[in-house]
Amino acid sequence: MAHEIAVSLLAGSRTMSVPDFFRDAKESGYDGVEMWLVPEGGLTFDVTDAQLDEYRRLAGEYGLEIYSLAIAPPEGRLTGTGEAAEAFLRCAVSGMDIASRLGAKTVLHTTGGLAEGMYYEEAYLNGIANLRRLAPEVEKRELRFALEFVWNGFLFSPLEMRNFLTAVNSPNIGFYFDPGNMAIFQKPEHWVRALGHFVMHVHLKDWKGPARAGAWTPLLQGEIDFPAVMAELHRAGYTGPLVSEVARSLAPWPETAQAMRKIAAM
Repeated sequence: MAHEIAVSLLAGSRTMSVPDFFRDAKESGYDGVEMWLVPEGGLTFDVTDAQLDEYRRLAGEYGLEIYSLAIAPPEGRLTGTGEAAEAFLRCAVSGMDIASRLGAKTVLHTTGGLAEGMYYEEAYLNGIANLRRLAPEVEKRELRFALEFVWNGFLFSPLEMRNFLTAVNSPNIGFYFDPGNMAIFQKPEHWVRALGHFVMHVHLKDWKGPARAGAWTPLLQGEIDFPAVMAELHRAGYTGPLVSEVARSLAPWPETAQAMRKIAAM
């Protein structure tokens, strides 16, 4: 059975209105959506329960599943200490409560970079400690808290990411896989093989060219070996949705949805 497909609000604009986002996602042929929680514009941390209930109702009216919520926190640092760590925890818990109200089962959070003057190992150990503190809150809400690798100078190896998540030791905290994010450094399918059961959610982007001199492309027009990626996802037992982060400036949403259906069937 092929994976369901979804589109992230980031593929449009973080400030795009939620009703417009749902309408365009439905008309473009997606099964569901990923919301973005941002400090200002669009969906923000001060959203009311009444607004969230209306968004959930509207998604149902369009026949869309709200699969996930990405958190762009206004403050805090996952790898921090003191007030930076406390702010990370506050924003993460707030984001999870919003996700639960929307009916989303997965929360995305980036790994966070190193603060000025912080050494790498210090950030590594801080991140583990902070996620261990967060784990009971994730488990209590029966959510998945998935960390995404981004270009922030932290956790650049799939083995390092696996060791990091193993040390956190929570069944509800894992990895958000995006092949486009590591394609400039390594083969994305190697990350799936290494992370295995830690893979909790999947973005789709494509990339062509070397590091610092390449560019995003429409899906299936870059250099990512999607048959190999999908083979490893099947091997890992991943059955969840595939979520597009392909910007409209690269390809219209309906064209991306068609490409995603091809990838989902591989």
